[in-house]
Amino acid sequence: QVQLVESGGGLVQAGGSRRLSCAASGRTFSSYAMGWFRQAPGKEREFVAAISWRGGTTSYADSVKGRFTISRDNAKNTVYLQMNSLKPEATAVYYCAAAAIYRGYDSTFGSWGQGTQVTVSA
Repeated sequence: QVQLVESGGGLVQAGGSRRLSCAASGRTFSSYAMGWFRQAPGKEREFVAAISWRGGTTSYADSVKGRFTISRDNAKNTVYLQMNSLKPEATAVYYCAAAAIYRGYDSTFGSWGQGTQVTVSA
């Protein structure tokens, strides 16, 4: 198991940018595929982005493609989500998660962080 702690959430105006971080501890971070999910009030949790263990392969939800970028720094045991051109509908709690095998949005994510709130004002 790997322990995950998200940070970087907050209030941002529509059109603005925000970078989320997820710090990992425990078993070897670099062996895990990583992903970001979000859950808006009253809605189900949805996939946002995923990245393979070396960072060479990524996948994105259509709703964020071209505006969000997932990346990782295995030396720092951290995965990032750079969010640009934010829209009010991006308001949600954002979670990072770890998977043993990368399969894009179909990855089986077994470890989850506690989440960080992102609020986008109109």
